[in-house]
Amino acid sequence: MADYGSLCQRYQTHLNRMTKHLLKIYQLLLEEYGLRNKWFGETADEIIIGAILTQNTSWLNVEKALANLRTAKLLSLDAIRKMEPSELAQYIRPSGYHNQKSARLIAIANALTHDVIPPDPADFRNYLLSLKGIGPETADCILLYTYHIPIFVIDAYTIRIFSRLGLCSDKITYHDLQNWFMQFLPVDTKLNNEFHALIIKHAKTHCLKQPKCVSCPLQELCEYAVNTTE
Repeated sequence: MADYGSLCQRYQTHLNRMTKHLLKIYQLLLEEYGLRNKWFGETADEIIIGAILTQNTSWLNVEKALANLRTAKLLSLDAIRKMEPSELAQYIRPSGYHNQKSARLIAIANALTHDVIPPDPADFRNYLLSLKGIGPETADCILLYTYHIPIFVIDAYTIRIFSRLGLCSDKITYHDLQNWFMQFLPVDTKLNNEFHALIIKHAKTHCLKQPKCVSCPLQELCEYAVNTTE
């Protein structure tokens, strides 16, 4: 049986190898697509509003709803707090589920003061999750993009890409995959931000439901691509 020191060394070697592998994936995506920089919007309020509106719809539909709010000068949590749900619903109708999302937006507008940094990110995350209609992905988008807390956001695109790469099961849970990323990646808000945005770009460009493996920047690392080209 290996001694404790040997086990620790082997574990550290594994950590180092996986960290290098993940950072290589990040670098290949970055070279292909460049820095994404922005996500959801220009301001903290717009990011929070976008995070709610993007639930169960495409970003193209969200942009239409945001444009409606922007034109009416209602693209802020302060403005949304003062609105009636039925009124707000009409502005955000393009995003789908507009009545549900209207209620959620007003609830989160009343709950958040985004200019105060939460003293305990874990407690604040639990608080977000306690709000009706806020799930892990929405909560983590708000934590990462609005409050700049280094947490890795998981979505269906992440599971699709990394299961095809052979790094996780396509049945993996949100929290298990999030913990996996955060175990191996450096604690870095900008890295998490850019990596998540690059994953979304890649899923929409190459790693679609029916993938376009030809010229994919991750082709050499991808078990799925290898299996489909044999």
